[in-house]
Amino acid sequence: MSTLLNIFGRTPRARRKAFWGLALIAPNTIGLLVFFGIPVLVAFGLSFFEWNGIRAPEFTGLDNFTRIFRDPLFGRALANTLTLALLVVPLNMALALGAAVLLNQRLPLRNLFRTIYFLPVVTSTVAASVVWIWIFQPRLGLIGIVPGLGTLQWLTRPELVLIPIAAVTIWQRVGFDMILFLAGLQNVPRALHEAAVIDGANSRQRFFNITLPMLSPTTFLILTLNFISVFQIFDQVYIMTQRTTPGGVSGSATTLTFLLYQTGFTRSEFGYASAIALALFVIVLSITVIQLRLQRRWVFYESEAG
Repeated sequence: MSTLLNIFGRTPRARRKAFWGLALIAPNTIGLLVFFGIPVLVAFGLSFFEWNGIRAPEFTGLDNFTRIFRDPLFGRALANTLTLALLVVPLNMALALGAAVLLNQRLPLRNLFRTIYFLPVVTSTVAASVVWIWIFQPRLGLIGIVPGLGTLQWLTRPELVLIPIAAVTIWQRVGFDMILFLAGLQNVPRALHEAAVIDGANSRQRFFNITLPMLSPTTFLILTLNFISVFQIFDQVYIMTQRTTPGGVSGSATTLTFLLYQTGFTRSEFGYASAIALALFVIVLSITVIQLRLQRRWVFYESEAG
């Protein structure tokens, strides 16, 4: 018993501190276990069964996982998700960095503009999607008619439907990334810029040779978070395609999370939906691991300067 108690400290005072520390984190820990840990384990077990929520589950082994490779809709959903990543991540990061650099200057009403740019982050995704539906309306929307192209059916044409979804995602995400870039910019030592000015470097040279390298840890964090958030896109697809064809014509707007929802809650194929959820987890984990591996080539940490 004393050996077990020594894990939490060798003195009664240390044990009391450990006890109160554990008590303070217990609500979050229990919530994480109940609402995340247990559902993940249940989904893993259910992925080996065929179950519609009514009859008894039937063990099918790896059939649900092999079905993923044969399912053309899963391939289409994966391609759509990767396309959204290519649309959202670079443009979102460029806009966020540009806004952060601009609002890091000594400008009038700087704090007001920072607040305005951040407001979409705390806006409901459902409400934002509804508003953007009206913006992309063919006749009455602000960009429903494009000069030189005429009236465009943004939400019904398979080759265009991902653009409105990407627009909503960028609009709602850019403010959050701007705040992260602002925090990174404020940690760039002024002495480096002052030394560069003395050496005759112009603003462009200082930005690409000092600011961007010093921002590389922040850029890596934002890049990772952006990829994870893109693979979680669901609300925009559900709201913006619900009135026409859910998931887009021929699945043109179906993402992996939307396919997961349709499989589990529309077709009641909970076993296959669990397998899709695990496949999504593996894909996101793989991309994150690749990013962690590649960061060694371009991310500079100030603590490694020695």
